[in-house]
Amino acid sequence: MDMKFLGVLTVGGVALATAASAQQTELDLWTIDDPGEYHYVLAEEYMALHPEVKINVRTVQLRDMVNDLARAVATGDAPDITYIDNPEVALFASRGLLMDLTPYIEASDVVHADDIFPGPLASVSYEGGIYGLPRGANTIALYYNADMFTAAGLDPDQPPATWDELYEAAKTLTRPDDNVYGLAFSAVATEEGTFQFLPWLQMAGGDFDNVNTAGAAEALSLWKQFIDEGIASRDTLIRSQWDSTGTFNAGSAAMVISGPWELPRMMSEVEFDVRATPLPMPAGGDTRASALGEGDNVILASTDAPEASFAFLEYLYSQMDRVWNEFGYLPAADVEVVDPKFPEIYATFEESMQFARNRGPSPEWPQISKAIQGAIQSSLTGQASPEDALARAQSQIDKVVK
Repeated sequence: MDMKFLGVLTVGGVALATAASAQQTELDLWTIDDPGEYHYVLAEEYMALHPEVKINVRTVQLRDMVNDLARAVATGDAPDITYIDNPEVALFASRGLLMDLTPYIEASDVVHADDIFPGPLASVSYEGGIYGLPRGANTIALYYNADMFTAAGLDPDQPPATWDELYEAAKTLTRPDDNVYGLAFSAVATEEGTFQFLPWLQMAGGDFDNVNTAGAAEALSLWKQFIDEGIASRDTLIRSQWDSTGTFNAGSAAMVISGPWELPRMMSEVEFDVRATPLPMPAGGDTRASALGEGDNVILASTDAPEASFAFLEYLYSQMDRVWNEFGYLPAADVEVVDPKFPEIYATFEESMQFARNRGPSPEWPQISKAIQGAIQSSLTGQASPEDALARAQSQIDKVVK
């Protein structure tokens, strides 16, 4: 490089730095991540590649995100880009608060909507538009302690494939004298309870807006049977997925229904042979389902930098092949994951992603989810029969949906 040119840069350094700063595009990004996690890591990478862009990252708790965004929009202080849980996309899109990315995607050489799996694509779609890009995905499957299977005379290479087989295996694996339950899951009265119950409902022929079915009653009756017979702990009603998995890790449950986000903790805490299998299906059923978790990267309609915001979303999407090994998510699109960690368990979750379904979509999802949670709780506590609990939930959902 010409040293005279360097001298000029040095002499005019303050002026040039000021000019460069004035030309820099600033983007505000809200996330549920902490420093060192997905959004922080990829924002730093992007800024290193694009020094003309500065990304200001702010952490917001997941439980606060919807309310904080609503307040920010009302005061004109909304971020350019944010993470939101996948059922909330329809809520914000229906109110005109999100930018429709369809024309940007159509012009993109990076993002191809056809490559996104159906569940994640549905989570960002609303009335013909695409209002976000999934940053990754997660779902649930059945983890099981293969050592306990062997000790109980069960074949760990033939895990439960139907509800009947799950019941029989869980009953066999339950050891009250040793404080070991056959199965752990979460029926807590929050979004987590809905998340865990929806696949059972969907495999039995129902859906989020069609809960008053014989199949749904069968599923809820089985959940109640697990608890009434001591196959699952009564704490199932108040325990989160994290806490439920903790009982499995501690050897107090032989099986647990949970997701891939648990793997780092699980593999550091357990000393037994952990395996996973897709969620069991009703006997004679032919419809697989699993829950769709994780969230989406969206651009607020109020942004004054739509092109720069979408360029950053393109970069995030282009890193989809890294999310399993580095961040603990499943890819939400058809990408190749090279040398995946925990390959057998990865294969189970990758298979489950093919039939993972979105919660909704509905702009009134919180009310729908609350109705489903109420049916679960009232049935499992014996306040109502599964049939009556689901009929009441259906009435509440009909008022919202129709």
